[in-house]
Amino acid sequence: MSKKIRIGIIGCGGMGGGHAIAIQSGTGNAIWNENNADVAGFNSSATTDISKLLELAGIVDIEEERQVWARERGMHVYLSFETMLTDETVDAVLIATPNHLHREEAIKAMRAGKHVLCEKPVMLSGDELLEVMAVSKETGKVFYPRQNRQWDEDYLIVKKIYDEKLVGNIFNVKCRIMGSRGIPGDWRGVKAYGGGMMLDWGVHIIDRVVKMIPEKIKKIFCSCTYITNPECEDGFQLNLIFDSGITVNLEVGTCHFINEPLWCVYGDKGSAEIMNWNLEGRMVRLVTWEDKDTTPILAGAGLTKTMAPRDNSGSIKELSLPRFEFDRNTLYRNFAETCTGDAEQMITQGHALRVLRVMEGAFESDRTGAAIDFE
Repeated sequence: MSKKIRIGIIGCGGMGGGHAIAIQSGTGNAIWNENNADVAGFNSSATTDISKLLELAGIVDIEEERQVWARERGMHVYLSFETMLTDETVDAVLIATPNHLHREEAIKAMRAGKHVLCEKPVMLSGDELLEVMAVSKETGKVFYPRQNRQWDEDYLIVKKIYDEKLVGNIFNVKCRIMGSRGIPGDWRGVKAYGGGMMLDWGVHIIDRVVKMIPEKIKKIFCSCTYITNPECEDGFQLNLIFDSGITVNLEVGTCHFINEPLWCVYGDKGSAEIMNWNLEGRMVRLVTWEDKDTTPILAGAGLTKTMAPRDNSGSIKELSLPRFEFDRNTLYRNFAETCTGDAEQMITQGHALRVLRVMEGAFESDRTGAAIDFE
């Protein structure tokens, strides 16, 4: 790479603080404890040392305690976003503020000559993103959506199963993100700030599914829940029908005290499941449809052979899930190399726009109570 990118961060809360530590240390992805106490980096054996690519110029945040937190860790603290933008040594800005601020801050940064790495959801609507994309084209500055979960191992496993037809031709995929703590008690529960689970977790699971299945979406049906928050949806069930007939069921919930599997994948030659973030799960492959020794089971008031589970007679074979060495810092690296002209952007603006349009379609379906035609 031709040069190291000096990057400033606006918004030093949970996500921004994690980015600051990640870039400062070079270890990559990090999580900042909400109590401002503990910072944990995590990386796989294939993780890039991003200190060779990015250098933390400093942070800006309106909260004094976050400014203190940053100074205690040797980070420069800018007095304002404008001060950061006038610093000619800053090449790029990472936006980690509440969602409703992304559009204005991205436009200001690019017009000040800075590249932009923007936390998800990049904007509140597709139209906002089109405006930002126009400024990116006008200024020649990179606008990069930080939709980073395409490098999570659970998704990489499912994508390999899909791409290589490890359970045959896939006809249905389910992904469920389930929690029991309601919407976080900050701006994420305020609609005007871009709160709600669709813009929080929906963007991630939609992002990954539309990347994995390169087809048009024919139908969208969505139902949102407002169990713990009357203003913002605290969960949703989203059903997508793709052009080939593949169906995808996506669910996010924050009032579930017993979780279902994280992923289920169904093909005409087998099935696979990932139970949780620890990647416990299995893959079952059909050997033959013939299962002559099927024993009926009692199902309620009657017997059934049709729904009886297959035994170990040889008609199915249980396999381990494929595993990966992967680089959690791929997005950081690609952003830096895109800024220097050494790589093409992997998470494109057009892809982010499609994800936003799917979310808009989901909200429209929920509003009308009907399935909608999409692409």
